[in-house]
Amino acid sequence: MVEGIHVKPPEVVSGRRAAPGRAARVLCDPLVTERSSRLPGFYRLSLEERRQLIAERAGLDVDELVAIVGAGGLDATTADKVVENVIGTYGLPFGVASNVRVNGRDVLVPMVVEEPSVIAAASNAARMVRGSGGFVATATGSVMTTQVQLSGVRDAAAARVALEARAAELLAAGAAAVEGLVARGGGPREIEVRDLGEGFLVVHVHVDCLDAMGANLVNSVAEALGPEIARLAGGQLGLRILTNLSDRRRVRVTCRVATTELAEAEGPAVADAIVLAARFAELDPYRAATHNKGIMNGVDAVVLATGNDFRAVEAGAHAYAARSGRYAPLSRWWRDGDALAGELELPLALGTVGGTLRVHPGARLALALLGVSRSTELAMIAASVGLASNLAALRALATEGIQRGHMSLHARSVAAAAGATGDEVERVARSIAEAGAITLEGAARALSALRDAGAGRTPP
Repeated sequence: MVEGIHVKPPEVVSGRRAAPGRAARVLCDPLVTERSSRLPGFYRLSLEERRQLIAERAGLDVDELVAIVGAGGLDATTADKVVENVIGTYGLPFGVASNVRVNGRDVLVPMVVEEPSVIAAASNAARMVRGSGGFVATATGSVMTTQVQLSGVRDAAAARVALEARAAELLAAGAAAVEGLVARGGGPREIEVRDLGEGFLVVHVHVDCLDAMGANLVNSVAEALGPEIARLAGGQLGLRILTNLSDRRRVRVTCRVATTELAEAEGPAVADAIVLAARFAELDPYRAATHNKGIMNGVDAVVLATGNDFRAVEAGAHAYAARSGRYAPLSRWWRDGDALAGELELPLALGTVGGTLRVHPGARLALALLGVSRSTELAMIAASVGLASNLAALRALATEGIQRGHMSLHARSVAAAAGATGDEVERVARSIAEAGAITLEGAARALSALRDAGAGRTPP
């Protein structure tokens, strides 16, 4: 259960009564909660029908769900306590990706994104992967790294010896700065000394942050240890702050897709085209940048929905992509017999407690919808959606081209901008998509013709 969000008893979620003594485990252990993510025809339902179905499927109170997402997830009074100089809130679409299965568990994935086709594409790719068992994900843990910078160090080798000799004491002092984290089982784990040359030395303190993203926690550790580290090393104390290149908090996701899922008759050819497109990204950093943007379409949308810091995630992902000294794709794709295989690895520091989650109803709703409580679980799901988004983009590029599908979904926004309302939106969108005239002018003409026909008038 997520604080502040009402979750129905497990017998409501699963459709049958839980055995005696199992209720707490069903609610607290997402791996045993039954939530099918298959939602055929979901996009055809009305807004109200979608909300009702998601509430039922996730075991949430529909009135509470509507109250939160219907108001944009955050009211202005609460927003005024989150950031400075608030005058209101800015809404973005809150959608749900379907068909996602991670490590044998179905998940309904909340996504906040403004770009058309992202949610639909991820859902479609997840359906393809689902046929081969879904995504398989692992996480290295929840260790964040904070840096203590020193300059003017005359003897880096001697400084390293002195710091490593006192590592246990430094870790104990760091633990004292985050007693609450230590009490929950986390805390500083390791001291690492790096010589950057030119008298610069940086000391990394690796801290297990458990289910928090951990920025404030690790910064507190760095502040507490900085003066003693500078004294031991004989250097001038500089910056004390985390790094967003959280390479000790990585997620790895793999998947397989039968070529028949990619296309009925042309599946093998499509798979080969995807492999070639992925190889293009490996050889060219210009292509790799857009390749990785497609991955982050999925990752960032989940990060935003759950109240996490997408800017930190982006910084870490792109730094990791350049770790060899040359910018490269975060994922790779290859043929595995009669299937296409994919793999994604990236640092992903997310939290399920603290920060924005304390005050943001929409973020708490997103976690309740996911049914997760551990930060590693959330990271594995976000990365899986990232790999799904990558697959969808590569498949589109390898077949009809990405613009056709993207613009077809964009047509609804254009229809609404032209003044279409209610069921007019879908009818106008379909008309301009079929005509290949997805413009405001084209939508206005289609809307006028639709209304003239409804009124029995002959179009001019």
